[in-house]
Amino acid sequence: MIRINQFVAKSTGVSRRNADELVETGRVKVNGVKAKIGQSIESGDQVTLDGKRLAQKEVTTIIFNKPVGYVCSRKKQGDDPTIYELLPQEYDHLNPVGRLDKDSSGLMILSNDGDLVYSLSHPSTGKWKQYYIETDSELSDAQIKKLDAGVNLEDGISKLKTSPKENGYIVEMQEGRNRQIRRTVEAIGAKVTKLQRLSIGEIELNNLPEGKWQKIAEASVK
Repeated sequence: MIRINQFVAKSTGVSRRNADELVETGRVKVNGVKAKIGQSIESGDQVTLDGKRLAQKEVTTIIFNKPVGYVCSRKKQGDDPTIYELLPQEYDHLNPVGRLDKDSSGLMILSNDGDLVYSLSHPSTGKWKQYYIETDSELSDAQIKKLDAGVNLEDGISKLKTSPKENGYIVEMQEGRNRQIRRTVEAIGAKVTKLQRLSIGEIELNNLPEGKWQKIAEASVK
């Protein structure tokens, strides 16, 4: 016996918060009757969403080392290939946790666990993300201090915790706005020439080869 929001979440891949919204708007029914928030589902109950019967799916989560040149979309954008072309068809339904732009590479987490996707990607959870970047010119101490202190972008202040690393820099951040690192570095007078994500929360890329994936246990990402 489980709560209605958990049942809907596991059947559709949305978070339990979104599942509650579906119940509140009357789109979910249990045995033909509109479901209620907090309602328990027992074995044999028929749960429907917009008239279509729901069945719980196996939770699947993978990590993937995205190569440069691929977009994080199920549909092609022009001639650009998508990451799903590199993954088995059985993973087509998995949703990415935080996208990487075409010119970036590195760690991606894909899952059909809506709660997991929310907890790893929503700013309110404060998950740290780590990246390795290279720039077209060496950053001065003053530029690094600006990144640490925060740079004013059109969509708000952007702070990047930055430290030198071999031929580039390690950047850590808790946000994930569109092309945020690239735009922030450009704002201090430099340009990112390489960007690779190394970790999200406790999950690290480690030695996973580029273009390859690995299935991971649900407990290891929470």
